[in-house]
Amino acid sequence: MIKHLFWLMIWGAVFGYMEAAVVIYLRDIYYPEGFTFPLVVIPAPIMLIEVLREAATLLIVWTTVYLVHERLQSRIAAFVILFGIWDIFYYIFLKLLLDWPESLVTWDILFLIPLPWVGPVWAPVLVSIGLIYAGTAILIRNYQNRFLHFGRGFIRSELFAALLIIVSFIIPGLSVAGQSLPTHFPWYLFLMGFFTGLGVFLYHFYRSENIK
Repeated sequence: MIKHLFWLMIWGAVFGYMEAAVVIYLRDIYYPEGFTFPLVVIPAPIMLIEVLREAATLLIVWTTVYLVHERLQSRIAAFVILFGIWDIFYYIFLKLLLDWPESLVTWDILFLIPLPWVGPVWAPVLVSIGLIYAGTAILIRNYQNRFLHFGRGFIRSELFAALLIIVSFIIPGLSVAGQSLPTHFPWYLFLMGFFTGLGVFLYHFYRSENIK
């Protein structure tokens, strides 16, 4: 199990470097004096390529865990672990290579599907830590042949929590898409989603007796 988690971390770290490299190329082309808001208008064909690249990246991560694990629960757990490690190491490599971000409160554009997601760096990093924790906890149980039963209530609650987090990123993203500067991050909405998702997970993971 430790060996498996080790290689998941290696995979995520390497993918984080690849993502950082792509961003460095884009910034060298569109932000030669350094990345800052408002965003530079990128030609539609290039923007489409970038959106499809993001979608392809998620598909690569899912294909990897699909080939490694047989059960859906293990696949999802490994997916969120990889996603979290990838995102954290993405910022680590940007810091090492560009000395950016300046701090955890630096604004960044996080995602483009279906609309721009924007927020301070600490927010996606916090989400990534939560995903790594939850995915690792589930994967350890799975390696012990113990599989949790997550009912519809759990799924609905986690989807609601995820929606709150996504909306908290899209709200400032809408202003950025209109060539404005990000000025306000709805942290209360973000934290509500984060702690709802974390609380629901902890309750079902440690209190539920529906372990098979």
